[in-house]
Amino acid sequence: MMGCMKNLFISIIPLFLLGSLFAQREQPEVRTLDTKFSKGTKCLNPEYLLFSAKAKGDKKPALLIYLHGAGGVGDDVGRLQGQARALLEGINQFGKGPCHIVAPQCSRTRKAGGRGTWESSDLDLLLKGLSTSLNFDSKRIYLTGNSMGGYGSWTWGGNSPHHFAAIAPVVGGIGPGGPKDVTTELDQWAANLAKVPVYAFAGAKDKVVPAERSVRMVDAIKKAGGKIAKIKVYEDQGHNARQVVYSSKEFYDWMFSQKRK
Repeated sequence: MMGCMKNLFISIIPLFLLGSLFAQREQPEVRTLDTKFSKGTKCLNPEYLLFSAKAKGDKKPALLIYLHGAGGVGDDVGRLQGQARALLEGINQFGKGPCHIVAPQCSRTRKAGGRGTWESSDLDLLLKGLSTSLNFDSKRIYLTGNSMGGYGSWTWGGNSPHHFAAIAPVVGGIGPGGPKDVTTELDQWAANLAKVPVYAFAGAKDKVVPAERSVRMVDAIKKAGGKIAKIKVYEDQGHNARQVVYSSKEFYDWMFSQKRK
């Protein structure tokens, strides 16, 4: 009888520890963009997620904005928790805080009709709203996104490069119409990003968004005179390359070493 109780106790301990671990995981704050900003957006859910990575000292927090892929489109911002939390865990693991991580959500449809996608004008309004409600270092605003969010990083960075200390599109497309589309503004984006630190990531085995799209964008930036843009293509990765990128020390070391002049 005592042996059975001992075995039962031993088997319960890992479950208890696992439960405690999950209980301690930080939950994001759901915030709502002020209506004076959200009313001008085309296809942006006014709700967004906010995680905050804390650190000792009184250093002003950086701001990292994460743009989700097509699977996150909709009106339930809670669906983005897992992806945003991966960035929080990376920042904590590699000691890059303090930092706010903001994850906005693209609505499925436009207010004027049609399919929703990342719009640089929507994201400009989001950042204006964040600037009035959140304390962060305006010289350390970082942008990254996965898949459709990689496209969002290219289009927002390409249209509003002055906001960012660095951008890191991951397996991103370069056209508003999906993976096969190529924007007519590619050369303009490239010229605008020539002086912005850019690190693009792609998977050589990606059958959703070919790595060639990221390569083409970085090549265009270099052709426009950009000397600080680079790309990493993982030979053994496909469209899920973000799992490797967002768990790598290299990603956080590079991004958090950048500061806008």
